[in-house]
Amino acid sequence: MEITTPGRICLFGEHSDYLGLPIIAMAISLRAKIIGKKRTDNQVIIHKPDLNETETFSLEGLSYTRSRDYFKSCIKTCQNEGLAFSSGFECEVSSQIPIRAGASSSSAINVSWIHFLSKMADNPVEWTQEKIGELTYQAESTEFNEPGGMMDQYTTAMGHIIHLESEPNISIQSLNPELGAFVLGDSEQPKDTMGILKRLNDSRTEILNILRAKNPDVNIHTMDSNTNLDNLNSEQRKMYQGTVENRNLLRKALVELEKKEPSPQLIGKLLTELHVVLRDIFSISTPKIELMLDAAIKAGALGGKITGSGGGGCMFAYAPNHPEKVAEAIEQAGGKAYIVHSDDGTKLVD
Repeated sequence: MEITTPGRICLFGEHSDYLGLPIIAMAISLRAKIIGKKRTDNQVIIHKPDLNETETFSLEGLSYTRSRDYFKSCIKTCQNEGLAFSSGFECEVSSQIPIRAGASSSSAINVSWIHFLSKMADNPVEWTQEKIGELTYQAESTEFNEPGGMMDQYTTAMGHIIHLESEPNISIQSLNPELGAFVLGDSEQPKDTMGILKRLNDSRTEILNILRAKNPDVNIHTMDSNTNLDNLNSEQRKMYQGTVENRNLLRKALVELEKKEPSPQLIGKLLTELHVVLRDIFSISTPKIELMLDAAIKAGALGGKITGSGGGGCMFAYAPNHPEKVAEAIEQAGGKAYIVHSDDGTKLVD
């Protein structure tokens, strides 16, 4: 059996979903793949040729032995949903998605794994893509009590472009405008995912707590430039304004992306404006990412931004007209370039 799942880029709302704010993200045409079959014993053997390693454990030995022990947590999550497994599996996991670079390679693999498990259970089930995304979030974030929103799991599971709101309830809107090509650029620099998530989450949680101490009605969805910021220091005011601007750019983009034929120029402009917030206020860009973005714009891209937690990893450029030239420019700036488009969510390959 073969399951494939796309990676993703965050178009708008970067570093927002774990605060309860919405995001707009796009599944991309670089995919992770799991090919596997049942065994006659209770062993789970997972070959990872991209990493030159093999992981082996027993279905009776699902206690965690490493941080982010996702292959086990996904099985436990499926068991909690009522699935039973009387035999193990042998699989090969491979991926076209840059690893640990902000394009959701990990979530794409875990979505594939839960999808695979749903088909390999003693009584297979037909979960929706949204359900698979929900369960992957449980297996990744809830199980290990880690910071992070739901963007990666739902986008890679459901595919194409989604607008995801997590408050007051989870609400997902599928957006399917014709946007054309993007170019993903991997800086091949490692990123500090947990460190950056903690810094940005902690700083803005503190800001909200300070504001709510004076006005309990302060709400991250409604706060604006008129909010009284007297109790914040200059750095906190800057972070506050960046968070509001990030949120407002998404709202502008959503109006445009709900159109069948949005303006490419406006989308590119909004992406670049968001990157300025991420670079100058959230401080998550790097000199190499800046070189790659500058090169992409000079080569004809309409806009672009860093994607993922930042501090390294990937950027992308919106290049519906000359993606090959933009890809070449990114590579000349030292990155590894991939021309990508919006793509389907997780699926079984017949």
